Amino acid sequence: MTYCAGVLVNEGLVMVADTRTNAGLDNVSTFRKLHVVDQHPDRILMLASAGNLSVTQSVIGYLAEGVENPQTGETETLGSAPTMFRAAQLIGNAVRKVRDIDADAMNAADVRFDVSLLFGGQIKGGPLRLFMIYSAGNFIECGPDAPSLQIGEHKYGKPILDRAVSFNTDIYDALKIALISMDSTMRSNLGVGLPIDIAVVRRDEVKPELVHRIEAGEPYFHDLRERWSAALRQAHINIPRPPYMGVTRMR
Repeated sequence: MTYCAGVLVNEGLVMVADTRTNAGLDNVSTFRKLHVVDQHPDRILMLASAGNLSVTQSVIGYLAEGVENPQTGETETLGSAPTMFRAAQLIGNAVRKVRDIDADAMNAADVRFDVSLLFGGQIKGGPLRLFMIYSAGNFIECGPDAPSLQIGEHKYGKPILDRAVSFNTDIYDALKIALISMDSTMRSNLGVGLPIDIAVVRRDEVKPELVHRIEAGEPYFHDLRERWSAALRQAHINIPRPPYMGVTRMR
């Protein structure tokens, strides 16, 4: 299991991803799930992955080598894609290619074909965009009304993003809230854990402003976790108790 989140605000894009992978309680390891997949002078493209590790590695491998366009027969890469939309389509084609090759063998071995991806970035002259790509190769895009997307074990962190982030949120406040959503997920699911990879991209700069890995024991993240826990305890203390004690109404 994993948790990855992307937040697209007016100032730019934030992406966070944990690194824990497991194939049972006795086989837990670390693997990078947030990648800068193509960085040329005219573009910055980032990809976060969740699901079966062999599938996500194969998808990333095909993207690095190029994927054949079924209409033209030409090999396309993320570096040659003219728009973010076309790049998202290319990733969807890579997912379908892996499915065509591996799905039958995986089904025969009772292994689920499971992959989801967050794809964000900007190509110079176009808008900064964030997509979520599904196992079928189709995708959705986030926008100002819903500025965040999550993949993997998202149910614990999603309410925090939904309540706290808007399109006009400061970009580093967005990073802070994304890290709080990551901490909430880690608290509730042992399949999500440190280290955490983070990236920040400013709109129209087509290069990362921040690429960083948060390791166990990092002071800021430790302080964030403690402050968030204390704030939650104080919040529930400050809310009045329900006025229902001693009231019984049966219908």
